[in-house]
Amino acid sequence: MSEQDNPRREFLRKTLTLIPVVTVASTSLGGSVLMTTSNADAQTASSAEGRTPAPGKAYEPTYFTAEEWAFVNAAVARLIPADEQGPGALEAGVPEYIDRQMNTPYASGALWFMQGPFNADAPAEMGWQSKLVPNQIYRLGIAATDEHCKKVHGSVFAGLDSATRDEVLKQLEAGAPQFESVPAKMFFSFLLQNTKEGFFCDPIHGGNKGMVGWTLIGFPGARADFMDWVERNEPYPFPAVSIRGERA
Repeated sequence: MSEQDNPRREFLRKTLTLIPVVTVASTSLGGSVLMTTSNADAQTASSAEGRTPAPGKAYEPTYFTAEEWAFVNAAVARLIPADEQGPGALEAGVPEYIDRQMNTPYASGALWFMQGPFNADAPAEMGWQSKLVPNQIYRLGIAATDEHCKKVHGSVFAGLDSATRDEVLKQLEAGAPQFESVPAKMFFSFLLQNTKEGFFCDPIHGGNKGMVGWTLIGFPGARADFMDWVERNEPYPFPAVSIRGERA
């Protein structure tokens, strides 16, 4: 099947280039455990597209409330939906990745300079220009979106049908709803970026369960060496390997 016939794969392949490499194949826990190709690879190499992560104990969110958790699950399921090419963000554990992110120094702005004044019109090179930090943006953004959905559609976001959810997400992306608490476009930007990160991160961070994201785009994972395949213009034949040594 050509890339033109496979828009979901091509979209994810292109967006992967926007995600820092450290998110995809490293860990903040210190150091990486890189795996080398073994003879077992040649015996087990196969196309694992469409593989669904093995079911496990349901993840219990530690930051999001039950209502917020329902929103996150419903939103990521529309941003990267499951289809004939394989599992989507929901099945890959992206909500878990985002929830775990919300309890990090990054999400609380502990690593950022957060002194005013804040200038929303400042150029990007001037750094972060909002008094809000990521976990506040999620909390306020979810509440504002749910309230908007109740007024316009009679239900919170998670209670809407798929087509209406898509329309609401498009409005957020365009910055159409004028929320008082947080810019809608800012909220959507974080939601989309974190969804892509969770789909392509190493499973050690909670997302990309079963390495379905890597399998979808043919990424070899945390392997020590795959450079001899880079210029071959053909699918990488061996399964992806995670930092912990798991294989797709």
